[in-house]
Amino acid sequence: MTENRPFEVARETLKQLSVKKLVPTPVNYQAIYSEIAGIPIVPDFPDGPLRQIAQALPLKNPGQQKQKGLLDSAIGQRNWQGVESALLAYAGFIMPSATSANSQDAALTCAPALSTASPGLTAEFMGQIARLVENALPALGSDDARFAAQVGELLTALRDPATELTAAKTLLANFSHRLSFAAEDQAEVKKTLLKLLQLIVQNMGELSLDDGWLKGQTEALRTAAAPPLTLRRLDDVERLLKDVLFKQKDAKGRAMEAQDELRKMLAAFIERLSLMTASSSGYHGKMEESVRLMAQARSLEDIAPVLKEVIGATRLMTAEALAVRDELQTMREKTQATDAELSKLHQELDRVSAQALHDHLTGALNRKGLDEALSRELSSLRRKGSPLCVSLLDIDNFKKLNDSKGHATGDVALAHLAQVARECMRPQDTLARYGGEEFVLLLPDTPLEQGIAAMTRLQRELSKRFFLAGTEKVLITFSAGVAQVAPDEAGDAAIKRADQAMYLAKRAGKNRVLGG
Repeated sequence: MTENRPFEVARETLKQLSVKKLVPTPVNYQAIYSEIAGIPIVPDFPDGPLRQIAQALPLKNPGQQKQKGLLDSAIGQRNWQGVESALLAYAGFIMPSATSANSQDAALTCAPALSTASPGLTAEFMGQIARLVENALPALGSDDARFAAQVGELLTALRDPATELTAAKTLLANFSHRLSFAAEDQAEVKKTLLKLLQLIVQNMGELSLDDGWLKGQTEALRTAAAPPLTLRRLDDVERLLKDVLFKQKDAKGRAMEAQDELRKMLAAFIERLSLMTASSSGYHGKMEESVRLMAQARSLEDIAPVLKEVIGATRLMTAEALAVRDELQTMREKTQATDAELSKLHQELDRVSAQALHDHLTGALNRKGLDEALSRELSSLRRKGSPLCVSLLDIDNFKKLNDSKGHATGDVALAHLAQVARECMRPQDTLARYGGEEFVLLLPDTPLEQGIAAMTRLQRELSKRFFLAGTEKVLITFSAGVAQVAPDEAGDAAIKRADQAMYLAKRAGKNRVLGG
C-alpha cells in the first residue's frame, strides 16, 4: 500500500474506519492512514500543556530561572530533546525539602553524603570553603535578611559531614551567582560615589556663604551614602546634584551682578552727598559774604549786585537739590527692584535645594524625605494618639519586565505606579520611593483594616490602567504589606514588619495585600 497515491490511501482509510466501526476522529483517521501508508505515527507536539507546566515551575534560584528560559525556548522550537535537557537540568537545582523526615531519608538513600561521595572533599576542605564564604560576606552587605538566612544554611551545610552533595552544590552555586553580581555592583558603587564626592567638592567653591543653600545637597549625599547602597539611587542623586549645581551657579552669578549694582549705586549716592555738602558749604560762604557786602553798602546801586549774586546762588542750590532728589528716587527704585530679584533668587535656591528630598524619576520622596515625613507622622501619632499605617509595596516581576522590555520601560513602569498612587491617595498621605521597585506609603489616621483596604483599592485601580511600551500595552501589579505603627514603635521597625508581610504576599502568589 505504500506505493499508492495519497488519495487512494485516504479512500482506503475511510473504508477501514467504516469496516472497523470506528468514530472518524482525527486520532483514529491518522492511526489508520499511517498504518495503510506504512509511515510512522508522530504525535502532535503539546505546546499548550508544556507551557502550562513551564509556567507552574517555581523559580527559587538563578539556576532554575536559567533552565526555565531554556525550557520556554525549546517549547517554542518544538524541540523534544531541548525540553528533556532543560527539565533534567532544572531538577538538579531543586532544593531538598526540609519539611518531611521521610523525604530526607529518601534523599539520603538517593544522594551520597559529602564524606562518602568524594574522598577528596574532607571536612577540613569544606571548612576552608566555609571560611571563604564568610570572608566574602562583608562585600555583600547585611541588608538582605533572606539572603543572610541562605548563607547561614550554606555554612551549616558545609560544616556538616552528613550534608548531601547535591544540596551543598546547589547552595554554593546560588551563593556564587550572588557574589558575582555583588562584585560588579561594588565596583560601580565606588566609581559613582567618587563622582558624587567630586561634584559636592566642586560645588563648595560655587556656593554662597549662606549655609541654607548647602543643606539640600549635603543631605542628599548623606542619603545616597546610607545603606543599603544601590546604583539606581546613586544615579538619581548624581542627576539631581548636577541639576542643583547648574541652577545654583546661575543663581549665584545673577546674585553677584545684583550685589555689584547695589555697590555702584551706594558709591554714587555717597559721591552725591559729598557734592551736596560741598555745594552747601559754598552756598553758606556766599551768603556770609553777601551779608558783609550789604552791611557795607551806602546806596541802592551797591546793594543790587549783591542781591543778584544771592539770587543766582539760591537758584543753583535749588536746581542741585532737585537733581539730587531725582537721583535718589531713581536709586531707591533700582534698590527695590534689586531687592525683589535677590528675594526671588533665594526662593529659587530654596526650591531646588528642597528637590534633593525627592526622587528624580518618580517625583516621590526619596529615603531622606521619607525619614523626615515619618518623623513628623510619628510625632503626631504620639501627640494625638491617632492610628498610623505604613505600607511597603513591590512591583511584581519587575526584573522580568526590565529584561524583556528594557530598563527604559522599567522606568516608565515606576513613574506610572507613582502617578496612579498619587491620584488614589488622600492629601494627607505620603508616597516615597524606598529603593528599586519598592515604595512606602504613610497613611495617617488609618487603622490596619482600612490601610489594607486602601492598598487593595490601589491594586484594583492599577489593574484598570496600562501604559505604553512603544505600541504595546503593559499592565503591572504589585504585592504589598501593611503594618499599623504602635505608639512606642520606631519607624524602621514598622517598615520592617510591612516588608515581611509583603514578602509573604509574594510567596502567596503575588498581586496581594497582607497585614503585618
